[in-house]
Amino acid sequence: MASSLIKMMATAAILFAGLVSAHAQRIAYVDVNKILESVPEYATAQSELDGLAARWRQDIAQEYDKIKGMYNRYQAEQVLLSDEARKQREDEIMAMEKEVRDMQRVKFGPDGSLFQRRQELVKPIQDRIYAAIERYAQEKGFDFIFDKGGAAGIIFSNPTYDKTEDIIRTLK
Repeated sequence: MASSLIKMMATAAILFAGLVSAHAQRIAYVDVNKILESVPEYATAQSELDGLAARWRQDIAQEYDKIKGMYNRYQAEQVLLSDEARKQREDEIMAMEKEVRDMQRVKFGPDGSLFQRRQELVKPIQDRIYAAIERYAQEKGFDFIFDKGGAAGIIFSNPTYDKTEDIIRTLK
């Protein structure tokens, strides 16, 4: 009698384990940076962006050198200048500094030329990679795929597990 009870409990445990594993979510991760680096177009785009950034940094550095030269000349001649001439030179130097800072912002700011060029060159490659990840997840039955190396977090999730609307309903 005890052995039949043990057999029944073992059978129940095996069935329960089977049911639990049937409802388990399938999770995977990828390293998007490694994938990007394996795409030749990405290396070409990155090289172009690096070259562009280097040229712009050099242009900005040259402009700052001009400003430094203007300031050094101003300091050397300052005692010989009238108040009005000193004020005019100071205004010229400050205007030129503002112009260079604006150039820096236009080139390297959050919506600057470098960012826009990166969007043009890299975003289509990223979109292609994310589409491939989504296709892979759906074909292989993964519910979630995370990015191992980046801050993106979840790259793909099965919409079945999105409970956002349930939570919104509980708040009403």
